[in-house]
Amino acid sequence: MQRLIFIIAAIVVWQVAGHIFLKPAPPQARVFPPVSGAEFEDHEKYTRDARESQRQDALKALDRAWSDRCGDKRKDFISGLGHYYYHRQNQNERYPEIYGPAGATYIAGVWTTAEDRRIERLTQEAYAAGYIKPSDFDSMASQVVATVVRGEQIRGRGCGG
Repeated sequence: MQRLIFIIAAIVVWQVAGHIFLKPAPPQARVFPPVSGAEFEDHEKYTRDARESQRQDALKALDRAWSDRCGDKRKDFISGLGHYYYHRQNQNERYPEIYGPAGATYIAGVWTTAEDRRIERLTQEAYAAGYIKPSDFDSMASQVVATVVRGEQIRGRGCGG
């Protein structure tokens, strides 16, 4: 009987000491499934056309006459540009969450076409002329717009005259 009590006490002491003195295992890093590229293609067949439409809407907004960026037509101007930047930022956040580093690399490449660079350049020009500011857009789109116009100086008064 004493031997049994001694064994139980030793086990309890061992468990308590292990809990106190041993370091816990580090948290497991998120494991992403292997990415072959087909995952993007399966998803992309649904978003490729939408992405192209978003680019065209942004270019249409940015190709408006300067006078069409103010007054009653301003809402359409901001909406067309904001829609593009919203989806761009959303995809740049979601693909890495879903696919890991491979998703981040993939989606970064998708949003660096010649049209995307043109949209960025025209956005910088509109900002410099005073027609837009990042706060004109919703929070997600404003993040990208702020990044795109960083370093640009406002030289015009836009709709202010």
